[in-house]
Amino acid sequence: MYKTNKYFTLIIVFLMFGSALLAQSRSPFVDIVKANRDAVVQIKVEGTISNQYANPFPNDDLFKFFFPQQPRVRPYISLGSGFIFNYDKAEEIAYILTNNHVVQQGNKGTITVTLADKNSAKAEIVGLDPATDLAVIKINVPKKEKITVLSFGNSTNLEIGEWAIAIGNPFGDSGLDRTVTVGVISALGRAGMNFGNNSPTFQDYVQTDAAINPGNSGGPLLNIDGNVIGINAAITSTSGGNVGIGFAIPADLAKKVANDIVEYGYVRRAYLGIMPQEINEDLKINFDLDELAGVLVTNVEDNTPASDAGLKQGDIIKKLNGTKIHNIHKFRTEIAHSPIDSPVEISIIRDKKPKTLRAILSEHPEFTKEKSNIAVQNKDSVGIVVTERDSEFAQKFSNSLDLGVVVQSLTPNSPASSSPLNVGDLILEVNNTEVNTPEEFDAQIKKALSSEDEIKRILLRVAAKNKNSNIYYVPINIME
Repeated sequence: MYKTNKYFTLIIVFLMFGSALLAQSRSPFVDIVKANRDAVVQIKVEGTISNQYANPFPNDDLFKFFFPQQPRVRPYISLGSGFIFNYDKAEEIAYILTNNHVVQQGNKGTITVTLADKNSAKAEIVGLDPATDLAVIKINVPKKEKITVLSFGNSTNLEIGEWAIAIGNPFGDSGLDRTVTVGVISALGRAGMNFGNNSPTFQDYVQTDAAINPGNSGGPLLNIDGNVIGINAAITSTSGGNVGIGFAIPADLAKKVANDIVEYGYVRRAYLGIMPQEINEDLKINFDLDELAGVLVTNVEDNTPASDAGLKQGDIIKKLNGTKIHNIHKFRTEIAHSPIDSPVEISIIRDKKPKTLRAILSEHPEFTKEKSNIAVQNKDSVGIVVTERDSEFAQKFSNSLDLGVVVQSLTPNSPASSSPLNVGDLILEVNNTEVNTPEEFDAQIKKALSSEDEIKRILLRVAAKNKNSNIYYVPINIME
């Protein structure tokens, strides 16, 4: 009798635990995907690009005769992903976050967004931000369309080894829309990545081994709670396909950029007013630091948040609002996307002793433009503001050529904002004519824009903002 009861009890226990195990056998990712997958959209940009062949001898009349600047128009198609992060139900407008490199040519063609139920809608660019490789587009939602909105999570507290779920549309029109891949966060704070001429200025990538392939750009990277922790943006690969090294723009950065674009039409970036330098092994020894981290203050500009806070040349910035500064990339990203007109706590080392300062960050001088002004400038100009070579702003850059004008700012969403041009570059010529003052530059731009041609062609000869002053051509073609 005792043995019978014992075996009966064991059977009951086994059935209870077995039922529990069977109930939990379904992947925990299933419910996350069901709840969020329909927020992911497919993006297709179609248009034409007009390139100019640069004459190697633009001032030689003979070569101008034999090798005139001839336009070449070719079709352009860009395919990628995005997700709905904001829905204005009253206006029936859905705002979609994606990568800048996916939609940057959208102003010159058409952007088609395909929703989860295969319905499609034409999209309009709300704002582009090449500095982070992010963009916001919007669509008018068809009547009775069911809209799923993704929520941003917190990327500040991510840890290596956490689950990561990527959703996107790999390989464009291959029919693999809303593919789900799963992996982990394999690294944090990746910066200094070279993705070609249009590499983002602000880099603080989340690295993941969740499979990301061409076409996934702009899609969300989710955590185990179904919240967005990153925007899939790039891969490192020797084959062009996934090898388990993908990069996502962290959600905290993306959320700030997206909200600014919706509210202002451009990204408001904060400004401290120092020249930072990377800490290397020699500086670590010289300043008696315990690790290769932080940035060295090499110069403090007058009448800036930095000078008001009491920062001095030779200070080592170790933390901003408690966030550790590993390198110069992290410093620039943290400052640029900190709240404007709000205090930031700066932990420094001065004379080998720790010290804490407080600064009230202001808006960066390059971005102090009203939204309405930007719309006017975009309509009537190419979107480039220049300054003299001997201006205080120009002194920040190491270009040593004694000619041209310095790019002071690029107007967000303008034709120039999607070109390879960078702030600090030296513009030597406009359409083969030398320019040495802002007035000369503006006159040549006005002349180009007053052309009766259907395509306004502007060819800039540019010296890059580096010690070598590499010279290259930048064609900017504006279609009426």
